[in-house]
Amino acid sequence: MLFFGTAVIITHSYTPEGKAVSNITLAVNRNFRNHGGGYDADFVQCTLWKKTAENTVQYCRKGSIIGITGRIQTRSYDNHEGKKVYVTEVVAEGVRFVGPKQSSLTQEAASEPEMIKTQ
Repeated sequence: MLFFGTAVIITHSYTPEGKAVSNITLAVNRNFRNHGGGYDADFVQCTLWKKTAENTVQYCRKGSIIGITGRIQTRSYDNHEGKKVYVTEVVAEGVRFVGPKQSSLTQEAASEPEMIKTQ
């Protein structure tokens, strides 16, 4: 599967074992118009691991257009109220950057990156 969208939210962290993991919410426009004549978007949760996660968080910003190849995964967990929550997400196997090349975060000291980093 390959689809393109606009990065909306980017988080990055490391597992206790030291593996890099990033989560991206990607806005993907539908290819048909709604009743108002505009286009709606779906917000797809994507998980990236290891070097793919590190490269994406280094070069991708909020608003960047990227392509994702990967697989759909469904998982579940019990929330703090004891209710089972199901999550469907794309586990990325590859990322394609579309548009102008972004500088790395270390080179952009003057401007605040549009991303969220977590520990």
